[in-house]
Amino acid sequence: MNAPKFRPFEFGITRAVSEKRDGCVYLRAENALMPYPERMTDRLMQWARERPDATWMARRNNGGEWVHISYSEAWAKAQAIGQFLLNQGLSEDRPLAILSENSLEHALLMVGAMTVGIPYCSVSTAYSLMSQDFGKLRHVVDTLTPGLVYASDWAKYGKAIEAAVSADIPIVINALPVRAEPVEVPARTSTLRQAQDRPSSVRTGVIAFNQLLETAITPAVQIAMQATHGDTVVKFLFTSGSTKLPKAVINTQRMICANQQQIAQSKPSVFDIPPVLVDWPPWNHTFGGNHDFFLVLYHGGTMYINDGKPTPALIGETIRNLTEIAPTVYYDVPIGLELLANEMKTNAALRKNLLSRLRMFFYAGAALAQPIWDSLYETQEQELGYRIPMTSGLGMTESSPFGLFVTHLEVKAGDLGLPCAGMQLKLVKHGDKVEVRYRGPNITPGYWRNPEATNEAFDEEGFLSTGDAVKWIDENNIHLGLKFDGRVAEDFKLATGTFVSVGPLRAKIIAAGA
Repeated sequence: MNAPKFRPFEFGITRAVSEKRDGCVYLRAENALMPYPERMTDRLMQWARERPDATWMARRNNGGEWVHISYSEAWAKAQAIGQFLLNQGLSEDRPLAILSENSLEHALLMVGAMTVGIPYCSVSTAYSLMSQDFGKLRHVVDTLTPGLVYASDWAKYGKAIEAAVSADIPIVINALPVRAEPVEVPARTSTLRQAQDRPSSVRTGVIAFNQLLETAITPAVQIAMQATHGDTVVKFLFTSGSTKLPKAVINTQRMICANQQQIAQSKPSVFDIPPVLVDWPPWNHTFGGNHDFFLVLYHGGTMYINDGKPTPALIGETIRNLTEIAPTVYYDVPIGLELLANEMKTNAALRKNLLSRLRMFFYAGAALAQPIWDSLYETQEQELGYRIPMTSGLGMTESSPFGLFVTHLEVKAGDLGLPCAGMQLKLVKHGDKVEVRYRGPNITPGYWRNPEATNEAFDEEGFLSTGDAVKWIDENNIHLGLKFDGRVAEDFKLATGTFVSVGPLRAKIIAAGA
């Protein structure tokens, strides 16, 4: 039987270097990490010069039409927003908190804050829209002590703001229940004048987002930007907090820039043209807010914000977008790929457009069941005559997030591959399992205002303990890399004394139910 034909794909990392020391195995990619910019702002300025009219970010408006922001527009608006944040006296100790779904305003706020070295935090919308007591939102606000809070819509976020954000913190709102009247915005103040005719349901100190864009830019913006460097904090990303209160992971310029270069070197054939993404992952999560958001910016690409989701109720919007916009790479969770695989069986328009210039599928978050895999490959072979590479890897919020990447086309569920260039792994025996630990320029320096958690996270050699267990794909060929083996801390014994390895069991249950 002939081997399946794949679209040409180049892996930038194919070999590993390992050594054993003190009972541990140390593993790294043979490739060295190439130079990368000191700050991501350099890329924004570069594309504003070289591709001024190219679309950076786009999203549908209420009428269903795409609204575009070019790179030149993004740079101009980022400077105005940065000036406004400087005028408000924001800093590491008084950062920007963003309560919003993915949106054009959200994107501009992120690059505006980054431009002048003011950290921001995209807060999980669930903390505001699904919580009944707003406990996690209060924890986020208490941890950050923000100097300014942005919310996309008072009708959606007003109740959460009133419950968790003190009255002396200024609020920027994009959508108000009434027409936003200009308000006085004095510098370095915590109490702003309320518009005279604004209803009492909208609290005092509310600023319309457009006022930020109208801020006069001064030399202070360039001075602040030039003062940023690799150790400058770009953002705080909170962990999931599934068992404990979420921790604020520090994300620096070095982490983000190094990680984007690591991504580029791992799959160079994907980024030899500016990438186009049709993307839904939320920006409060490291994959959407770091991997995808900064990937577009790093390569001068375009992101179409996808307001669909991998759910029966919202997958229709994703299908609509992918039928109209052809991505060059598509990232999703397994359930999203399953829904698309089923739709492509009968939807010729989706099949034709989605696959027309796609160079890679990438799944993350859970194991991809083999029937979904087979269905996608079958559709691609019928439509194109070849398969599009399906890849995966391993990462976490603390690693920016890209860490390991599959290095071959015949990937199987659970394969993780090799560490990206510039990152070293330490494989440590943990009972019957082997824990993987990380060290490199893409690894966080720690957790904001939580020295105890920071000390616990790193070992004596400065490696980050992940809690993830791995094993060799083939012990006789380390260049194939590693595969996932569950978690080291979630396994347990039954009353009979039988040891249960939760990770592999979960994967088998998902596969059996596929």
